[in-house]
Amino acid sequence: MAVQKYRAQRTEAHAEEPADDDTRARLLRAASEVFAEVGYHSATVRQICSRAHANVALVNYHFGDKLGLYTEVLQQLLPRAAEVAALDKAMNQNISPEDILRFVIRTRVRAICGRDLKDLRFQIVVHELTRPTPALATIINEVSRPLYKRLCELIGRTSGLPPGDEKTHLCAHSVLGQIVFYLLEGPLLVRLWPDLKMDPEQVDRIADHIADFSLAYLRELGGNRTPAAAVRRRNQRK
Repeated sequence: MAVQKYRAQRTEAHAEEPADDDTRARLLRAASEVFAEVGYHSATVRQICSRAHANVALVNYHFGDKLGLYTEVLQQLLPRAAEVAALDKAMNQNISPEDILRFVIRTRVRAICGRDLKDLRFQIVVHELTRPTPALATIINEVSRPLYKRLCELIGRTSGLPPGDEKTHLCAHSVLGQIVFYLLEGPLLVRLWPDLKMDPEQVDRIADHIADFSLAYLRELGGNRTPAAAVRRRNQRK
């Protein structure tokens, strides 16, 4: 019976779907606005569809259910498949770890600061962190965890520390924290620093600063682990 109902919904939804196939995009945009305003738990499919001017059955047709729709919205805040592939390719190139880290940082800063959802992102993240949903675990396992592992490996190559070392994890958190800062603090920063325009040129300067700031410490950390540095430290203690 449930299968028949689902098939009927798909048939009904497909019949009402516009020829230009913009329904999915309209649902995502409307859902982003509603989830930003009231959070996942208080949002309703009917409320979202009303704003998107779409039939309720279209949510099931395109996303399966409200959680599927929300997961898709949340994924827009994280690296997309093309970005993940680009980062993975960069990390496998035969270039210096520092150049790879610069590329990774710039890619993530551009992604966070350059999407259409930047005005809604902060509110959605706050709602999710306040009342986490099952979507968060899905995204962490499918997207965030693999990238986090690769970042720790990259920082380990730069600093000379094992990827699983506590200091390596702390350095990864520091790099990520600088990037995410512009997502979480964006609404506050534009008031504190009116010159923050976040145009493409300034976004790249921000990425370069994060890379310079991070690499300065990683170089120092790596230098302190060389045999010569160990001798200098022993001599200083005498």
